[in-house]
Amino acid sequence: MKRSGAWAVGMGLVAGLAACQGKPAVTVAITSPTDGATVTGPAVDVTLTATGIELAPASEERAGTAHHHLFLDVDATPPGDTIPAGVTGIIHLGRAQTEFHWDSVPPGPHRIIAVLADAWHVPLRPLVADTVNLVVTRN
Repeated sequence: MKRSGAWAVGMGLVAGLAACQGKPAVTVAITSPTDGATVTGPAVDVTLTATGIELAPASEERAGTAHHHLFLDVDATPPGDTIPAGVTGIIHLGRAQTEFHWDSVPPGPHRIIAVLADAWHVPLRPLVADTVNLVVTRN
């Protein structure tokens, strides 16, 4: 039986959708501190998780992997732009770390954004990010 090109394209789309449905969504979460937490500072310990993607050091430069970036009171870099290095408030966890100890966070309200980026420090598309708001107090 002869099949049209439209049928072949349609079947390709169905196969592609089926493959996508079996692939877990890529997510990132700040598991500590929790949103709305009050933290006795000046240090803030941040713990992160990622699902649906392999975490790998940026130095490996492998497609399909990611590593964490943290933004303290700084807006996240837009997708497509490289996350800058050497900027106050932006931390690159380029060795695929899932924890960071932030020293000297001043008292008051703060926002932490976690962003997954590729080996070249470009945020994943669509943007994979999580945000927590917290308050740092002193003893």
